[in-house]
Amino acid sequence: MILGGTGAIGWATARRLAAAGWQVVVSGRDPERVPDGLADLGALFVKGDRHDPKSLAAILSPGADLVVDCACYTAAHASELLPYLTDVTSTVMISSKAVYVDEEGRHSNSDESPCFAGPIGEGQPTLRPNGADYDSKEGYGPNKVAAEEVFLAAEHPVTILRPSKVHGAWSRQPREWHFVERVLDRRPVVLLARSGAGADHPSAASNIAALIETVAARPGRRVLNIADPDCPDGRTIAATIATHLGHSWREILLDGTAPAGLGRHPWDRLPPVVLDTTAALQLGYAAVGSYADTAADVIDWLASGRASRPSAPSPSRDAPGPANYAAEDEYLRRLGACERPPLSPTAGA
Repeated sequence: MILGGTGAIGWATARRLAAAGWQVVVSGRDPERVPDGLADLGALFVKGDRHDPKSLAAILSPGADLVVDCACYTAAHASELLPYLTDVTSTVMISSKAVYVDEEGRHSNSDESPCFAGPIGEGQPTLRPNGADYDSKEGYGPNKVAAEEVFLAAEHPVTILRPSKVHGAWSRQPREWHFVERVLDRRPVVLLARSGAGADHPSAASNIAALIETVAARPGRRVLNIADPDCPDGRTIAATIATHLGHSWREILLDGTAPAGLGRHPWDRLPPVVLDTTAALQLGYAAVGSYADTAADVIDWLASGRASRPSAPSPSRDAPGPANYAAEDEYLRRLGACERPPLSPTAGA
């Protein structure tokens, strides 16, 4: 049973488990959001609101060997699920690396970027619950911690997974759109803030699904980081996306003299934020592949779906927002960096 499973993690997990012979049931509030091809996997979609206690009871009434909770954000959400876990062999809660805090109290959603001493292990200090709304910068991480604590205090075998920047088809926050959009618009130049050196560890939904299958076979009460085997910087991600879509562009590596915000991208973190995934590997987990190996899933989904989508996907909380080609072109004109006039935003779409 995959609760709130119509996003990237739910889709990748349904594919993985169905291929392994599991009978998969996916719940969600909106049938219109069900990924294309779910029924072809032999999976069943059940309409239901994971955050409504009566609906949750109906969803889980048949029982399950494995429950994957993709929509647990608060201690209340966790507490509502506990009564149904008595006979569940293994439960997985999807948390986030946003729970981690550095020595100065900074975290992923801080106004000031955190500075961790090295790869972040599961023992890194976390935020404390603060009563703020979970759907806010200030409350997201603390509420995830509160939910984790409810599960870890119970007797059930619940594995807490802490991914970083999730990528995959059907993502609610398709960060790759930042570069895919520019490729589809045939931009001849890509601008990269801080020379494109910023990095924030990606977590492929397919790699998360592989770890879910691993912990399903090895139930336990634990916390595990999950991220791709590599942590490419923004420059590498931009090149990966352009190459995959058969596009080439000229890189403009910006320094501190560039206008504020110009060339920012969703992975623009310095120092880089990297998760230590040793604990997952020691459990027997094997990654599906690197970022370049797994990113095609979301890149192709975004590129092929653009014509039928009325607008670009909503930017993530840490994304720089809609493309501002006018500002980019003005900067390039001042630099004399364009060898030919920039193409219009619709060219090549």
